[in-house]
Amino acid sequence: MTYSLGDPTLHERTHRRRNPLTGRWVLVSPQRNARPWRGEVHRSSPTPKPRHDPACHLCPGAQRATGERNPAYTSVHVFDNDFPAVRGQPSAGAPAESANPSLFAAQPVSGTCRVICYSPDHDRPMSRLTDYEIAHVIDCWADEARALGARHRWVQVFENKGEMMGCSNPHPHGQIWATDHLPDELHIEDERQRTHWRTRGRAMLQEIADHEFEGPRQVLANERWLVIVPYWATWPFETLLLPRFSVQRLNEIPASARPALASALGDLTRCYDQLFDCEFPYSMGWHGAPYDDEHQGGEPALHWQLHAHFYPPLLRSATVRKFMVGYEMLAEPQRDLTPEQAAARLRELTTSAR
Repeated sequence: MTYSLGDPTLHERTHRRRNPLTGRWVLVSPQRNARPWRGEVHRSSPTPKPRHDPACHLCPGAQRATGERNPAYTSVHVFDNDFPAVRGQPSAGAPAESANPSLFAAQPVSGTCRVICYSPDHDRPMSRLTDYEIAHVIDCWADEARALGARHRWVQVFENKGEMMGCSNPHPHGQIWATDHLPDELHIEDERQRTHWRTRGRAMLQEIADHEFEGPRQVLANERWLVIVPYWATWPFETLLLPRFSVQRLNEIPASARPALASALGDLTRCYDQLFDCEFPYSMGWHGAPYDDEHQGGEPALHWQLHAHFYPPLLRSATVRKFMVGYEMLAEPQRDLTPEQAAARLRELTTSAR
């Protein structure tokens, strides 16, 4: 049995939705959102942050854990991570060939990890930056992606915002990990988009953007960019940021489209902050085409469409979060309100986000 997109009972009954980027399913149980909550309530600190914190390792002029001192930077600042997850060359102790690789496989990894501070101000996350300042962040993302993509197969730009998402430093910043291998999630997205291109002759996410524009899952849009709560969203207020034109990688975003992207990022993050009147935590990251096919003489990766995922954990308020445990870990993800309901709540705030 299947349900149509226009079936009004989808907002009332339990059903599953499939993510076309991964092929995975999510269980949607809208009736559960009314259940009483007696689980963990996060206690957030209302104490305002200072504009500059001399004890912060990321503030201008501060000394980092390695003893190195930050320059007195006045705009975006990027540097090599002092505690990288991957290093420039495979370690000398790389695992030997397994006697049973079908069961016990391992391989060496090399890469580069960098940190990007969005501004010198300790108290201003992206939602409090001007569009002009966000445009500088976008330019840095693009420059770093271009430089690292010349040496690595994959470049992952991401941000973990807030203690709830495991952020180890409150100074607004993101990270860039570049690796010689294609991570699992991207390998799956690559294959799914490639199959869609071969079958339908269009990039999957271009087709989705065209379908979702001005639809019930749209959160905001401008002349070049679109934000939606995807049909298959797993996290309560998950969003997907899509270009409304063909582009495969961060460094390939034309200069003419970057101001509109800065505007979309500012509007979305301010909208998030207004939803529960707090500094909204999230993990976000950019996915684009790997840096191998074209660079090694292969065909252009036209099946790819650049996009950014936002995964925020808050469920009902600034203090109640969604946990991915139990059924979600052992079976498949589950959500308590439909993506259309989440989009409607976010969309109501977009006009007041500026």
